Amino acid sequence: MLDAHAISHAVVVQPTAGHGFDNAVTLDAVDRAAGRLRAVVKIDPDRAKSDEKLLDRAAVAGARLDLMGDGAAALDHPGNRRLLDALRERGKTLVIQVERDQLADALPVLAKSGVTVCVDHCGRPDPALGVQQRGFLALLELGRLGHAVKLSGPFRFSREPPPFADALPFIEKLLEAFTPAGCCWGSDWPYLRAEGRLDYGPELRRLASWVPDAADRSAILGDTPARLFGFGAR
Repeated sequence: MLDAHAISHAVVVQPTAGHGFDNAVTLDAVDRAAGRLRAVVKIDPDRAKSDEKLLDRAAVAGARLDLMGDGAAALDHPGNRRLLDALRERGKTLVIQVERDQLADALPVLAKSGVTVCVDHCGRPDPALGVQQRGFLALLELGRLGHAVKLSGPFRFSREPPPFADALPFIEKLLEAFTPAGCCWGSDWPYLRAEGRLDYGPELRRLASWVPDAADRSAILGDTPARLFGFGAR
């Protein structure tokens, strides 16, 4: 898939669906890729003290919290508070999935943690509530604080068919708050739980409609993820 679309490197994010806290398949894929891939793992908060050693692996770029799948209270778990400390100490990234207003409640903890945060899927806002909804305003604040966002998965929150026109106002605000230096792109392949067919190529081309400037796209596709996920200088 990467070869077909001229993508040199990629990040494999541990899915909540199917694998939960068992990172074996993700780590196996990354190990086989000879440096082409990085992993974002999920740490079981009940075993955080022992499992955080995964973060010491060079191919592991960070860890994921899924407040949608694991519940909004997951950030209050002592094991996840320990995880934030472990990520900060190692200089690795927290990838967090939220929806609607969840980020507004999580923002104080995240902002004080000292961890670099990358928010999945544009924060999964509710298009019906517009760009002034609490969770999305919290996301914009993270941008102003120097964190990152994935311009990805519009089908995860849009209420329209492709090209997901109701996602565009949110994309525009994110580009303004985060700038290309704080944005990266994600395919979300292989599209778990998607309601209709999606393909890597059309999703990648959609980025060009959101970000017409080639230099900005280069930052979003290359420089920003290289920095966030430890691929080294480009």
